[in-house]
Amino acid sequence: MSPVDEYVSIVVAAIIALMLCAVLVLSFVSLRRPTTPPMAVAGGLVAAALVTIVVVRPTHMPIAAAISLTALGIAAATVGGNPFTRRALDIATGQRVRETEDGGILIMAAHGADPDQTRTLMRGGTVIGYLERVAMVIAITVGFPEAIAAIIAVKGIGRFPELAEPEARERFIIGTVASLLWAGVIGAIIRLALVW
Repeated sequence: MSPVDEYVSIVVAAIIALMLCAVLVLSFVSLRRPTTPPMAVAGGLVAAALVTIVVVRPTHMPIAAAISLTALGIAAATVGGNPFTRRALDIATGQRVRETEDGGILIMAAHGADPDQTRTLMRGGTVIGYLERVAMVIAITVGFPEAIAAIIAVKGIGRFPELAEPEARERFIIGTVASLLWAGVIGAIIRLALVW
């Protein structure tokens, strides 16, 4: 590899690392209450990182840069997917669904019914989201995208009894797609940085 190629690879790795660091900062800021502006900027940075890696195509990523990008990418996919997914869910549902601390949803009793009949569905959604994004980004990074089908199948089977409620179905589909889209794009960035 020529010195110019090595230099380009290092510069690209540094640019992408800075973008992923910014995504992480925006994600941590948005964890408590996701809002559109920081998540739009974070999404734009992820898209810019993908475009950068596709357009520039570094020929050989130094091992230190590859390890750094992989660690940053896994962190950005895992942590950043939480506020991104929650914001997508808020937009899709018009914030009419109340969320519990663990990422579940409260289903209110019908109008005129006993208010004590409120029940919780989709408990543990936050932890499940973190786990699915970690599994997704690692599967793509190591070149085993077939694992994505298993991730979705396990999640669907585990949630199947709760999907009888329309609110739960809507939340399951939107949340899963948003979460996996976020992790998939970041996984693609890492994979492309490592294989070119």
